[in-house]
Amino acid sequence: MSNTYKSAGVDKEEGYKTVDKIKKAVAETHNENVLNNLGSFGAFYEIAGYKNPVLVSGTDGVGTKLKVALDSKKYDSIGVDCFAMCANDILCHGAKPLFFLDYLACGKLDADIAAEIVMGMVKACKDNNCALIGGETAEMPGMYKPGDYDVAGFCVGIVEKDQIIDGSKIKPDCKIIALPSSGFHSNGFSLVRKIFTDFNEEFEGKPLYETLLVPTELYYQPIHKILEEVSLCGIAHITGGGIIENIPRIIPENLCATINVSKIKIPSIMLELEKRGNIDRLEMYGTFNMGVGMVVVVDAEHAGKVLNLVDNAYEIGEITEGPEKINLI
Repeated sequence: MSNTYKSAGVDKEEGYKTVDKIKKAVAETHNENVLNNLGSFGAFYEIAGYKNPVLVSGTDGVGTKLKVALDSKKYDSIGVDCFAMCANDILCHGAKPLFFLDYLACGKLDADIAAEIVMGMVKACKDNNCALIGGETAEMPGMYKPGDYDVAGFCVGIVEKDQIIDGSKIKPDCKIIALPSSGFHSNGFSLVRKIFTDFNEEFEGKPLYETLLVPTELYYQPIHKILEEVSLCGIAHITGGGIIENIPRIIPENLCATINVSKIKIPSIMLELEKRGNIDRLEMYGTFNMGVGMVVVVDAEHAGKVLNLVDNAYEIGEITEGPEKINLI
């Protein structure tokens, strides 16, 4: 019997099934700026209506949170995570997401699982006025075990050059406002999985995996709601490295983000992880978002307006003079 690609472990037909399952939903994310459909070698997106546009791009994955999803056979939130991790990053510069591309790799492709992951991306894109214009599915037996998947995304957004937010306008007495996270988002799961070994155990009345797999919060709507009313001095997405590593990324030299940790509303699942794993609180703040998914820095005179514009936002600190860039008090 002659060898075939399928005999080597790659089933092209399963790939075709995946495309058939997602193409109609993907097309629903498109707008008049998308000039072609799935199947072309490249995706076309026309830019119009800007005076001096700057493209802002970001790429990310969802880390070992995928392992929780695969072990729990719950795949619908992973696509949302992938989009959110990319879109929230470019949002830190005031960019609106234009289009998104995904990359899905596996050992043995299952069209139903792949489609479920991509449908999460579709939902997130539609909710954030972003077009899913392309992607790649790679079946790689020998590189990945059957049942293993990895997923990554790439998002491109746009902002007028004179409206770029880069932290350069941050000054002493600016207020630091937290936008709550929906949980762990997609960071720190290697430590989460080391401490929580049974994803089916009950936590607060439901299986633990349901809490762990709550998708990453998307901040496009609240941030742009603020930007319509108020000029922000800085925005930080609290991802890997937690509050300790991410807030300093936007703080100018000789200024310090002074954070009052007593004001931070830490989710119960993170307190449970800290207790069960005997994890130092400083390690927690340097690994997880601790309930703060995004922070905005705003002139003190506009802080009240920001708090009124966004439900559940709350003040956690202010900008002071100092060399440390961040100080937890």
